[in-house]
Amino acid sequence: MAPDPNIMKAVEQLGYRVTVGDVATKAGLNINLAEQGLLVLASDAGGHLQVSESGEIAYLFPKNFRSILRNKFLQLRLQEWWAKVWRVLFYLIRISFGIVLLLSIVLMMIAITIIIVSINSSSDNDSRGGSSRNTGGGGIFFLPRFWGPDLFWFFSPDYYESNPQRQRLSSVSSERSQMNFLEAIFSFLFGDGNPNADLEERRWQDIGGAIRNSRGAVAAEQIAPYLDELGEGYQREYEDYMLPVLTKFNGHPEVSPAGEIVYHFPQLQTTAKEQHQQSVQAYLKEKLWRFSQASSGQIMLAIGLGALNLILALVLGELLQGGIAAELGGFVAFVQLIYPVLLVYGIGFLTIPLMRYFWVQWKNRRLEVRNQQRQERATVLNRADTNLKQKIAYAQQFAAQKIINQEDLVYTSETDLLDQELERKDQIDAEWQRRLESNS
Repeated sequence: MAPDPNIMKAVEQLGYRVTVGDVATKAGLNINLAEQGLLVLASDAGGHLQVSESGEIAYLFPKNFRSILRNKFLQLRLQEWWAKVWRVLFYLIRISFGIVLLLSIVLMMIAITIIIVSINSSSDNDSRGGSSRNTGGGGIFFLPRFWGPDLFWFFSPDYYESNPQRQRLSSVSSERSQMNFLEAIFSFLFGDGNPNADLEERRWQDIGGAIRNSRGAVAAEQIAPYLDELGEGYQREYEDYMLPVLTKFNGHPEVSPAGEIVYHFPQLQTTAKEQHQQSVQAYLKEKLWRFSQASSGQIMLAIGLGALNLILALVLGELLQGGIAAELGGFVAFVQLIYPVLLVYGIGFLTIPLMRYFWVQWKNRRLEVRNQQRQERATVLNRADTNLKQKIAYAQQFAAQKIINQEDLVYTSETDLLDQELERKDQIDAEWQRRLESNS
C-alpha cells in the first residue's frame, strides 16, 4: 500500500519529527488513519520510532524519504508522471473550446461568402444591365467590410499598443487577467473550479488547531464556528454535533459538577516539539463562487464572439435551405454536414454561461447564509457569558501539552537496543536505586 500523500506533506511541513496528534491536526485526518498512515510511511521510508518513558511515540523520518519511496514504489512514479501529463492535457482541453469557437466562426464566414458569391454570380449571368452587377459587387464585399480587419485583432500581440482607444480602455481596467484569450473562453464557459474544494480539509485543520490552541480540552461552543449544521432541539442541546469531532480525534466527554459537558483529546496533547498558538480563523469561511476569473474585457469579447458565432449560424442555416450546398459541393457541402454541430455549439456557448451565472448567484446566497451562521457562533464565543466562561474554565482543567524530548526517550529504532541500554546505563541505575529506596 502506497503512503498517504497528505501524511507525507504534513511530515515535511512539521520538520520530519512528528506524533500522531501532530499529523492528525496538520492534515485534518482521523487519528486512527493518521496512526496507521504513519506506521506505513515509517515502514516504507525507513522512518524510526521514538518511545518516551510515559509510552508516547514520536516518528522520525529522513529528509529524503520521498526519494526512497519513489525508488520503491512504481505507483508513486506513475502518479507523478500522470500529474505532469494531466497538466498538459488539461491545458489543451481548456484552450480547445476557444479554438473551436474561432474555427466555427471562420468556417461559417467562408461558407457564407462562397454562397453569396455564387448567388451573385448567378444573378450576374441572368441580368442584362450593369446596375445589377454593381449591386452584386456591393453584396460580395459587404461581409469583409462589415466585419472589418479588427475581427481577429487578438491574433496581434501589439494590438493594444497600435490602437490608442483600446489602450486607454485597458489602462483603466482595475483587474488584469493572467489568462490568455483561449483560456478565458474556457473560464467564461465553465468557470474556474470550486473555490471550496478544500473546505473539509480546512475545516478539520481549523478544528484541530482550535483544540491544540486550547491544549487538548475544549467546550462545544469553541468548535461550533467551524461546523455547518448543529441540529435542532435536543440534538443541539445535548451537543450531538460534537460526535464527528470526537470520532475524528479520539476525544471523550467530561462532565463538570454543574452538569456541563466538555471534551478532552489526549492524543492531541502529545507533540514532538513545543507547539505555539496556531493561527486559526475565528470561524470557517467559505469562499464565494466567481462567475469567471477572466478580465471584464475578455468576458465581453467572449460574449461578442459568441453572439457573432450564433448569428452566423442562423444566417448560414437560412442560406443552406435552398439546397445550394448540393450544387456547390466541396467545402460548402462539408459545412452543411457539420452544421447541426455548429448550431448546437453556438447556442450552447451562450446558454451554458447564462445558466451558470444564475446558478452561481443561487450558490452564493446559500453560502453566505452558512457563513453568517458560523460568524454568529464565533460572536457568541467572543462575548461569552458567565456560564460559558465557567464551562471553558472547567475544560482547562484537562488542558496539557506533553512534549517528547530526546532526554525522555527510553527506546528508539535508530540504534541497537543494547547500545541504547549502554548509553542510558547511568539513567537505568538511578531508576533502580530510586525504586529500591521507595520499597525500603
